[in-house]
Amino acid sequence: MTAEASQPSAFAASQIQLSEFIDLEQFPIHDLTSLLRQELVLSCRQALAADGCAHIPGFISPSAITAMCAEANRLMPHARQADARVNPYLIAEDTSLPQRDPRRFFETRTSAFINSDHLEPMSLLRKIYDSDVMVHFVAECLNQGPIYRWAEPLGRNPYSVMHDGDYFPWHFDGNDFTVSILVQESETGGDFEYVPNIRSPKDERFDDVSRVLFDGERSKVKTLALKTGDLQLFKGRYSIHRVTKTYGQQARIIALPTYVTNPYLVNRPHHARAFYGKAMDIHYERDLARLDQLTD
Repeated sequence: MTAEASQPSAFAASQIQLSEFIDLEQFPIHDLTSLLRQELVLSCRQALAADGCAHIPGFISPSAITAMCAEANRLMPHARQADARVNPYLIAEDTSLPQRDPRRFFETRTSAFINSDHLEPMSLLRKIYDSDVMVHFVAECLNQGPIYRWAEPLGRNPYSVMHDGDYFPWHFDGNDFTVSILVQESETGGDFEYVPNIRSPKDERFDDVSRVLFDGERSKVKTLALKTGDLQLFKGRYSIHRVTKTYGQQARIIALPTYVTNPYLVNRPHHARAFYGKAMDIHYERDLARLDQLTD
């Protein structure tokens, strides 16, 4: 048995010291009586209600970011560039659709993922992800619950990596929301762009999506230039989004601890293949239709 195989699949609460990755004086997420915590939660809720995105600058401590960056660089040989030609729904092209249908809009994706199953046994990203205090805090900020750690074995808490000239095209997420921690900025570029709530659970709004994709319509596009250590909460199921091309010798590295409202679901097989390079047995066993019935 390898060292990694002998490790527990999740850290116990007693093994996680919040001070390893958060300045609890500045961000007292553990103290439910703290006025500062209440203000932080309220601010996130208001931002998410307004446009589906909340941003907490400098949330993860510099020492933790240094450790995560070192881990990501050690694991960089495992970074995999997945399917290069993708549409926003990560599905195959249907040539029977009109040419301007957004399901026929394909771009080249050159970004990569260090899949969750490659994380080191003592990974600080794993500790952040496994912290019950973090789960509770994220749920309160989202004003949604209960939420669960994702059963997805490949994408539950990966690192996304973009080197010089890489691009992460417009897409929708398969899960309800994503938590992002910027571990390392690219020298230039690498801005996060999104169109808030361009679709709803009962309306794809393909015409609105087409105007962004085919016509370059930017009147509703918002841009967030994340900085190292920033935390972002984002409802990417309903807001189309992308990361602009990165430039320079320093890679853009972002950690993606992801939580869900359904503890059973994982990525659908085509999402797993498109993002993480393979589909496992669990992806086929749990390939259930989503409640919203949206195109993935």
